[in-house]
Amino acid sequence: MTRLSTGIPELDGLLDGGLIPGTLTMVLGATGIGKTQLGLQFANAGMSQEGHRGILFDMASRGDAQNHEQYAQRMFDWQLSTQQGQVAVNLDMIFSTKRTAIDYLHVFDEQGKRVTRRDMEFEAWQDWQSHVTKKLATTIAFFYVNFIRGIRRAVIDGIEPVGRPSESIQFELFEYIYHQVLRKEADWVARDLFRQAYRANAEAVTQHMYDPRDIGCMLLHTSQESMLDDLISRPLNEGDLLSNANTLIYMGRVRQGKRLLRAIYIAKHRGSPCGDSIYTYEITNQGLRIEV
Repeated sequence: MTRLSTGIPELDGLLDGGLIPGTLTMVLGATGIGKTQLGLQFANAGMSQEGHRGILFDMASRGDAQNHEQYAQRMFDWQLSTQQGQVAVNLDMIFSTKRTAIDYLHVFDEQGKRVTRRDMEFEAWQDWQSHVTKKLATTIAFFYVNFIRGIRRAVIDGIEPVGRPSESIQFELFEYIYHQVLRKEADWVARDLFRQAYRANAEAVTQHMYDPRDIGCMLLHTSQESMLDDLISRPLNEGDLLSNANTLIYMGRVRQGKRLLRAIYIAKHRGSPCGDSIYTYEITNQGLRIEV
């Protein structure tokens, strides 16, 4: 089995060669710790390994910019082709060679909205549910079109910290994406996308099959904790995404004398030996550089 490079040779070495296709990698750390840069490095590494860069799906809703476009341009001279969530899906163009390739989707066009059930009145939560339902066709099309193009890496960003993941509209959408899009057979994803028009497109669907076991997903999740020790001591609750992820990477700050340094720790990597060491890193114009 060929592992997926993270785009960081030192991190690949710590992961026994890279990430395992067909699994979930979760990266957890506070705002500004370098998660987005790591995600972009993973996505960009697809160009040399699979011949295609990965795609980015942004679920940010609070209005703080993730700076994907600026980072991608500065780090890799990569100009992201973007789409806002309000753009309608043109099913007639799904298999067309003339369709515009989109590698970045910010699914929520509204900003400054809370994402957890306990933070909202019942009517506001219902509005969120309705809003997400309307975005499903755009979301499914974004992933499906890219997967039939040969993309095999998906980075999902913008997940905000919550006390209970089950109460977050972002986690609810991610669970749908992961189980009903990323890990589902291609023809069944197409059925969800085309619905009544599936039979008319069945032949084209058959000609554009892909194997979901080849697709690697990296989820970037903002934590409330900023110190690495606090992240490491965080319990893994039953049913939590932290316990379900194949690979779990923590990014946080460590104290060295009078300085606070950024450090990374691999908490879990099923299928490979995983040490207990932590490693400091710097964020450069080319991304993360880990000191091993």
